[in-house]
Amino acid sequence: MGNFPRYAVYYAAAHGSLLDQFGARLLGYDAWIGASMPFPEGLVEKVSDWRELTHDPRKYGFHATLKAPMALANGKSEAELCDACAEFSDTARRIPLIAPVVSSISGFIAVIPGQRSSELERLAADCVDAFDRFRAPLTAEERARRNPSRLTPRQCDYLDRWGYPYVMEEFRFHMTLTGRLDDARRDEVLPLLQERFSRLGVKRLAIDRITLFRQHNATTRFQIIGDWRLRAA
Repeated sequence: MGNFPRYAVYYAAAHGSLLDQFGARLLGYDAWIGASMPFPEGLVEKVSDWRELTHDPRKYGFHATLKAPMALANGKSEAELCDACAEFSDTARRIPLIAPVVSSISGFIAVIPGQRSSELERLAADCVDAFDRFRAPLTAEERARRNPSRLTPRQCDYLDRWGYPYVMEEFRFHMTLTGRLDDARRDEVLPLLQERFSRLGVKRLAIDRITLFRQHNATTRFQIIGDWRLRAA
């Protein structure tokens, strides 16, 4: 199996919620049940290459990364990781509350917080630290795929320390809706997605759970295999 299966600790909106259905329909994939979904009515007629624009995020499902995908370290098991998720979720903490918006981030279109949240940044940092003992070390090939020559020195340090460059001060919460777009394409697509999101009326979002995703092998999509509500302080 090589470096598979892979696991990731993500935030995913509650199954069946407005936000969950919004993201799953746009990506054409429901990670809760591991099944394809039809795109929203009329979307492909307006954006003829929508399937191509969402090819990359469809593989991962609608989510925000807390602990990036990882193969399990020697001696670690899926059951132990699930137990660790349950233990983590049972630690009382302040539940992050954000005002979600659809915007551009690093060339992608995503659902992001309207303002920074220290509670959210702490939750993400805690996840990075708490689950790192389950992570197999990066292989040379995996590290090369991160293009370390394009990373800042701090990002390179985080890549080597945590297996992922965008953690701690580099963390930015985002629930991806498209692949990377050039400026002109992004300017075309962004207003359409912002208008669709505004119809949901989701003004506040509690980041109140962690979800465990599993990718069986390199050709399969990530699917949710566990979901834990966080205990509020």
